[in-house]
Amino acid sequence: MSKGPLPGDGKLRLAAVQAAPVWLDREATVRKACELIREAGAARADLVGFPENFIPGHPSWYYFQPAHSERSIGLATRLFRESVEIPGEAVDELRGAAASAAVNVVMGLTERVPGSLGTLYNTQLFIDSSGRVAGKHQKLLATLSERMVHAPGGPETQKVFQSSLGTLSSLICGENSNPLAVAMIASEYPTVHVAAWPNNFMPGPGSMRIGGLLAARNVAYMCKCFVISACGVNSEAMIADMALTEADEEFMRNPEKTGGTCIIAPSSEVLAGPMPGDEEGIVYADVDLEDCIRGRHLHDVAGHYNRPDVYRLFVNNAPSPLVCPLDPPSAGA
Repeated sequence: MSKGPLPGDGKLRLAAVQAAPVWLDREATVRKACELIREAGAARADLVGFPENFIPGHPSWYYFQPAHSERSIGLATRLFRESVEIPGEAVDELRGAAASAAVNVVMGLTERVPGSLGTLYNTQLFIDSSGRVAGKHQKLLATLSERMVHAPGGPETQKVFQSSLGTLSSLICGENSNPLAVAMIASEYPTVHVAAWPNNFMPGPGSMRIGGLLAARNVAYMCKCFVISACGVNSEAMIADMALTEADEEFMRNPEKTGGTCIIAPSSEVLAGPMPGDEEGIVYADVDLEDCIRGRHLHDVAGHYNRPDVYRLFVNNAPSPLVCPLDPPSAGA
């Protein structure tokens, strides 16, 4: 029986993937992604979220390699060659896996503009349980050295998606710490949010495990929704290609600096995880979407717990193409 604005009986099983890509190999990583989708479906998951740029891998080499070096340029070229066109064969394989597993998927990937030779986006692709592409979110602004290869996301992709599970939202890595982006999402009343993270942050005192968990719990508490926080990890091939020094390798192997996949409740309680940074797998949580309603009794920042006469956010979702051909002049003009 329907619970009004909630889907079905309001009970869902959420799944969060923690895994490394088959490094800079689109076809092999798509196969790995499809296996994980089928595994989540076999576990009766309703929605599964994947890490940032899972297909074919995240451009973390800029944390260790000079941007102008032959190795960095070679890795960037491989990233472009192995990136994903939407639509395309890779997307068709993911759609087929989602449909056969009857599970909704939010997939992190590097998106290549069809027919181009130089523009990439950091993208989360939404595929529903029937295999239909429901839309995509592109990271609005690339973080630090990601700007070497990722263009700013399109305004038209800064939105949420309606699904059989209710309203779904997503943000990528540092976007989950952007209060204006989170406010936009909160205004749409999501039931589940997918936060995607890379294999590691840059070397230093910070930790993706700590920062990602903090941000995920914050989004859950502010938006009063469940959060799937899906983190990447490092493989031997990634370490071999990216680490320049022994210190780099030690950092990439440190389980406290990578991973941390988890699922968070609207109360900010950790329901599953965080996973150790030296493991791959899927964590699950059985949830009741009525918890979103209970949380919003306390804080509904899109409604009774705000004052639009004092605070107001304007969002522009109009696309901004680089080239806009003009209509030909009329005869005699």
